Amino acid sequence: MLVAVAATVLAVATVVEKLSPGTSLYGQWWFALLLALVGLGALLSLFMGRMWKRADLLLIHLSVPVILLGGGLTTWTAQRGQMSLAPGVPCSEFTADDGKVWSLPFSVELKSFEVLAYEGTRTPMDFVSRVVVEGTEHEVSMNHILRHRGYRFYQSGYDAGGTSTLTVNHDPWGIPVAYCGMAMLLAGLLLAIVGSKSPYRRLLRDTAVAAILALPLAANATAPTLPRATAEQMGRVMVMYKGRLCPLQTLAKDFTTKITGKATYHGLTSEQVLAGYLFFYQDWVDEPAVKVKGSGVWSIDGREVSVPRHASVSQLAFLKGVSQSAAMGKNVRAATEKTALVQGLLSGKMLKMFPVADDGEIGWYGQHDVLPTGIPDDEYIFVRRSLGYCQELVVLGDWDELERVFKKVCEYQSARVPLLTDGAFSRRTRAERLYNSLTTGRWLAMASITLGLVVFAMSLFAQSRRRRLPRWVGVACTVWLALVTIYLAVIFVLRWIVGGHVPMAGGFDSMNLMSLGIGVLALALSKRSGMAVPTGMLALGFCQLVAMMSGSNPPVTNLMPVLNSPLLTAHVAVVMASYALFFFVMLFSVAGLAARGGDYRRTVSLLLYPAVFLLALGIAIGAVWANVSWGNYWSWDPKEVWALITLIIYAVPLHSGVLRRDRSFFIYCALAFFSVAITYFGVNMVLGGLHAYN
Repeated sequence: MLVAVAATVLAVATVVEKLSPGTSLYGQWWFALLLALVGLGALLSLFMGRMWKRADLLLIHLSVPVILLGGGLTTWTAQRGQMSLAPGVPCSEFTADDGKVWSLPFSVELKSFEVLAYEGTRTPMDFVSRVVVEGTEHEVSMNHILRHRGYRFYQSGYDAGGTSTLTVNHDPWGIPVAYCGMAMLLAGLLLAIVGSKSPYRRLLRDTAVAAILALPLAANATAPTLPRATAEQMGRVMVMYKGRLCPLQTLAKDFTTKITGKATYHGLTSEQVLAGYLFFYQDWVDEPAVKVKGSGVWSIDGREVSVPRHASVSQLAFLKGVSQSAAMGKNVRAATEKTALVQGLLSGKMLKMFPVADDGEIGWYGQHDVLPTGIPDDEYIFVRRSLGYCQELVVLGDWDELERVFKKVCEYQSARVPLLTDGAFSRRTRAERLYNSLTTGRWLAMASITLGLVVFAMSLFAQSRRRRLPRWVGVACTVWLALVTIYLAVIFVLRWIVGGHVPMAGGFDSMNLMSLGIGVLALALSKRSGMAVPTGMLALGFCQLVAMMSGSNPPVTNLMPVLNSPLLTAHVAVVMASYALFFFVMLFSVAGLAARGGDYRRTVSLLLYPAVFLLALGIAIGAVWANVSWGNYWSWDPKEVWALITLIIYAVPLHSGVLRRDRSFFIYCALAFFSVAITYFGVNMVLGGLHAYN
């Protein structure tokens, strides 16, 4: 009952904080009392149930008060604040958030500060402070903290004058106690899975655990554009886009996806669509290629305007100068952004394709940008007139000469940016072009969902009649799932190569990872359960659909400095694996309700144990990562809170005496997935916080 009350209070607190910014329930005395009672309840359960006879139960229940004690010690005894370091000026004080000044038993002197950029760009990769502490020089950077005599220093800010801001944390008691509690919880859950007397081992012994990617056909677009081969050569030109060097093909793919909703348009590649707007604007201005959300009759500045679902730029010309506070403002803004994107392409602001030296540094400029003074005349003419000459060749239809000009631009870029001729960079560029060409859009997700629903329903119907599906159906579904899983693995690896980091830092990447995990898990279970493949197809399809909705297949970007940590990789991978297992738990619970029991309870239980363990492990890794990055292992962020609520909710069915009847067990496990949905979607889309994907 105490745990149920605590979970309810945590859920309410996240909503209250969203509706009333600045209000915090976590610091109230009654909340601290509630947590203390939960810890006491865990101890009473331990003694009343004689749990010391089983190491797994002892560790799990003892970990609760230990973790809470660690949090209390951090709250009561830790010192935390900020210190500003000017170059060459020793400092031995830091200021807490409440204004209190704390003294250090030593001084810290800033020797130098540096912003490191990704190679070939000006996008920050890391922030490094070189400091001297008691005669020894140290480096402090993102995810690389300085530990000295019980104090920890984190890089947190800087200014243009060379002053560096460090976060200081002194928590000698809370952190080790909290870490000890987390380790006890994970060890207990692991023993509950692998222990010789664990119920999971008995389940494992007793239970029998339960298409070629063809591209859709499309009609040809009516507006003219470049031939496919010429547009492909244009796509090889490098541009500075979103803080990184990438092929123009990547920009074209993003441009086309945002304008039309897909990476292709009526059989045209993304490069052809971009080239159409760039070189054949008078034809494309009337092409109904702009996908409009909330189409219909709009009330704009006192007048009604009919807007089709697929509109042309000319049909949306009335948006120029429209007040963004007008009715249907969200849809108006979205449509306005799309027309502004086209205008940005025409103005040359998007095409930063000309590298020019400026005071010893290479900057990337568009055709109409203000160029650095002192640029040689021939280079100035090349930058200013290249696209104009391309337009002349388009009018003449001289595609061979146009391709030669695009190659000339590539040679110009390589001559001024040595990085472009580097072997490793060339391999990344080839991988990026391959990745861009493998875009599928939403059809893959919809096909998986449709096939999954059909086969899932057929499997349930066959089981209700005590029959089996035809063998060819099972083989076809397994082949389809295997091909989709291989495809997702290739996409994952390509994004890894292109980005230079494991792709796990956004909504699109995390859902792709979950889709891949679901595919692998379903294939692994396929020989033990006839429901594994149809369930996997359905779950994978939904995850892919969400991935498409969460960013329409966004381009690869450089990683923010604070996210450049191996702990992020482990944290996201483990949490996504737990979510994938919970998805199977929900679907198998629905199957159990439809089949009225059977072996589904044992199957669900078999998935629950590793799912709960992986979620607890993911929370623990996230806490360690937060502590390394920000000096705070728990901040009551909505995502953290809802992950904890989800852990509490799924811990209930692991207690055999709570949900004895199969029907109540299945209903609970099916409804419990709502907590996972809120943790992922509710936080990202509604509650916000540090973990929200932007």
